[in-house]
Amino acid sequence: MANSSNRILTTHTGSLPRPAELMRMMEAREEHELTDPAALEACVAAAVDEIVRKQAESGVDIVNDGEVSKISYSTYVKDRLTGFEGEGMLSASGLALSDFKEFPELAMHLFTNAGMTRAKAPACDGPIKYKDLREVQTDIANLKAALSGVNVESAFLSAASPGVISGFLPNHHYKTPEAYVGALADAMKNEYDAIHQAGLMLQLDCPDLAMSRHIWFQDMSMVDFRRRISMHVEALNHATASIPPERMRMHLCWGNYEGPHHYDVPLADVIDIVLKARPATISLEAANPRHEHEWQVFETVKLPEDKTLIPGMLDSTTNFVEHPQLIAQRLLRWASVIGRDHLMAGTDCGFATFAGLTPVYPGVVWLKFKAMAEGCRLASAKLWG
Repeated sequence: MANSSNRILTTHTGSLPRPAELMRMMEAREEHELTDPAALEACVAAAVDEIVRKQAESGVDIVNDGEVSKISYSTYVKDRLTGFEGEGMLSASGLALSDFKEFPELAMHLFTNAGMTRAKAPACDGPIKYKDLREVQTDIANLKAALSGVNVESAFLSAASPGVISGFLPNHHYKTPEAYVGALADAMKNEYDAIHQAGLMLQLDCPDLAMSRHIWFQDMSMVDFRRRISMHVEALNHATASIPPERMRMHLCWGNYEGPHHYDVPLADVIDIVLKARPATISLEAANPRHEHEWQVFETVKLPEDKTLIPGMLDSTTNFVEHPQLIAQRLLRWASVIGRDHLMAGTDCGFATFAGLTPVYPGVVWLKFKAMAEGCRLASAKLWG
C-alpha cells in the first residue's frame, strides 16, 4: 500500500451509489421477494464494471467494487453466516446515537429512509459458521473482470470486522461478548483469507473502534470502553494472522451521518489501540468539521514506520465539492506530521454505507473524486518538487 515514488495516491473508503435498477432488486432480495436471482447477479456484475470505470476516469488510483453487491457494509454478513435467525432491529430513527437524543426531530429527518428501514439486522441465535465462499468469490470475480479494462494502481475489497458485526447484529446466543466476537472472528477469517488469496487488498471496516462509543457503549467508563475495543482489535488480529500487514488496510470512523457528533470520542483517546491492529494502512475521517483538526494528534503520537494513513479529504455527507486547493492544504498539513511517504488521500467514509442512504448526489461523488485527484497533484508538486 505504499505510495508511488513521486506522488500521493488516491483511494476511498468503499461504498458508492448503486444504480436504481440494482437497488430495486436488492430491496426485493432483502424482503425475500426476489424472483430472478440470475438477473440480480447480472445487474451486480454490470454495476461493478461501470463503477470501476467511473473511479478510474475520476482519478482514483486504488479502486474497489463500490460494495454494490451488499445491502450494507456490516449487515450483509447475515446472509453468509449461520446463526442469524433471531429477531433483531436496525433502528432507522438515529435515536440510539447519543448526539441525537437532544434532537429527535433532526434524527427522524435524517434517518427515515426507505433503504435504511429495509435493511435487516437479525440477532445471533445460534452457533456461527461461514456457510460457503460463493458470494465472496463472486465479488472477487466481478472486481477482477472490471479491472481488466482500466488503468489503476491496485484494488481492494471490503469486509466487516468482528467488532462492527457484533454491534449491528445483537447477540442472543453466546454467553459473553468475548465469546461472540471470537466466534465472529473465526468465521469471518474465511472471507478475509479468500480476498487475500485472490491477490486483492483486504480492507477491514472497523468503525466500532470509535463510533461505538456514542452508539452502543455510551454508558461505559472510558476505561471499560478502551478494554472493549482492545478486545475487538485482538479478535481482528487473530482472524487476520495469516495475512501480511502490508496486504491489509482498515477503516476507522465516527459514523457516516450529518449530525452534531459532539459526543464523538477524541482520536487521541483511542489511537494507541488502533495502532495495535495488524493492518499496515489506516483510513480515518479528517475532512468533516468535527475531526479535521485531529491531524495534530500526530504531532505527539509517533506513527510507526510500517504504518500508512489515509485521512479523509472528502466529506461523504455533504454535496459541497471540496476545492483542490483545500485538499492540497489538508494533505500538506498531514505530510508535515507523518511524512509524504506515509500518506494517501481518501474519503471520510463511504458514499452509500447503507444501500438506500446516499446523502451525496451520485453525480457529485464523481466531481469530488476529480477534485481530490487534482488536489493530490497540487500537493505532490510541492512535496516532490
